[in-house]
Amino acid sequence: MVSREKRVTILDLQKMQQQGTKIPMLTAYDYPSARLAEGAGCPVLLVGDTLGMVVLGYDSTLPVTLEDMIHHGRAARRGASNAHIVVDLPFGSYQSDVTTAMNAAMRVMKETECDSVKIEGGNSQAIETVAKLVTAGVPVMAHIGLTPQSVNALGGFKLQGRTPRDAIRLLSEAQKLQEAGAFAIVLESVPAALAAKITEVLSIPTIGIGAGPYCDGQVQVWHDLLGLYDSFKPRHARRFDEVGASITGALVDYIEAVRAGEFPNSSESFGLSEEVESWITRNLPGKEQSMRQAEQVLSETDGSRK
Repeated sequence: MVSREKRVTILDLQKMQQQGTKIPMLTAYDYPSARLAEGAGCPVLLVGDTLGMVVLGYDSTLPVTLEDMIHHGRAARRGASNAHIVVDLPFGSYQSDVTTAMNAAMRVMKETECDSVKIEGGNSQAIETVAKLVTAGVPVMAHIGLTPQSVNALGGFKLQGRTPRDAIRLLSEAQKLQEAGAFAIVLESVPAALAAKITEVLSIPTIGIGAGPYCDGQVQVWHDLLGLYDSFKPRHARRFDEVGASITGALVDYIEAVRAGEFPNSSESFGLSEEVESWITRNLPGKEQSMRQAEQVLSETDGSRK
């Protein structure tokens, strides 16, 4: 059981916002990424359904299942004991009705030991779901703007809130989600000025991704941040390192070393005493001998030890 003594809570995050301390947040999909992120001091980790695209190889988040999220959420929790871990409820696990949403959220909270869940959308159904979950004791992080689970309805991965009508709608959704009890809200792919206005109006933390610098915090996808894939670079993502190129270089070096017979060397191998090495040379069958002879030698050796 993971200790809760030093766990970052929703109250800690809200206190950071009230004190004007920016909240860094990273995705983490497994034990090593969660361990490294927490070790670097990141207070909030998101086990996002983006794992469908960056880990599982899908072209969207839609195929991700509840079981996928639980599997990866449990791994992330094992890697990070103290960070606040948020787990996405995936597409199809909460949209149909509140009961389905409640069952999914309860499973995620119980089976991953996470600290909160995140759901997308700001329509009336999403607001009702947030209210019911919060009433049942499930902390909820909301998510509006570009909501990847609705990518087909939105017509693609596009900037949201570009018109006065859409800007008003997003501001209204944010306020209603706050009233429903969401402890924080992700603003994805919205103009910086609109994100700033929403942040000004709300009393709960806003976490931006492609929403400019004026949010209370920022979240980035692990693989984008580290440059693990060279074929895709979102405009909102800054590559703080080119880890993908470093990994590729290391793998090339390994392959060449194996082919050249340079790996492993003597210091990377295990030795034996001269007596045992001599016994192996004398007694173990060579390639011209049969496996039956090898088994015979083994049985005689075992017999001599009794």
